[in-house]
Amino acid sequence: MKAYHVAIAGATGAVGKEFLRLLEERNFPVASLRLLASSRSEGQVLPFRSEAHTVERLTEQSFQGCDLAFFSAGGARSREYAPAAVRSGTVVIDNSSAFRMDPQTPLVIPEINPDDLAEHRGIIANPNCSTIILLMAVAPLHFKWPVRRIVVSTYQAASGAGAAAMRELITQTEQVLRGNLPEPSVFPHPIA
Repeated sequence: MKAYHVAIAGATGAVGKEFLRLLEERNFPVASLRLLASSRSEGQVLPFRSEAHTVERLTEQSFQGCDLAFFSAGGARSREYAPAAVRSGTVVIDNSSAFRMDPQTPLVIPEINPDDLAEHRGIIANPNCSTIILLMAVAPLHFKWPVRRIVVSTYQAASGAGAAAMRELITQTEQVLRGNLPEPSVFPHPIA
């Protein structure tokens, strides 16, 4: 079995750590691992398969020699660094919204449209988490009886906006429980 040279952009965030956990849990064939994040996280050490891996600062040169890069560093970072990764020969799987509406980028849910993986130009996007869950239920129905329209309302998790958003939710909840009005900083309005 081929082993891959893997990079994770946004490795110190919640989703980046989940990528690490899943690669290890599913025994993904990793030949080498490069953990990438902002300069704030540079030098942090994260475990993977009983080894310590030092986080490097994300740059355009970070992907040299990588086969595959998982991106979870936000849309702005994906737009800035994913094209550089592709130019270095790396296939990018992007978890942000940066390329979801790009007609040249396949939007893939592996359980539903895995054949779309064959037609990529170096970047593969995945839909929003709510969309994935919805389509996992609707796709089998659609394949049998075509669905023409779906109207959906969702509540999005604060965690989708990153670690600062999760801290703000906790802080605002504590303020509300003390009878105080929460002061938003990450979100435009109170979320607790």
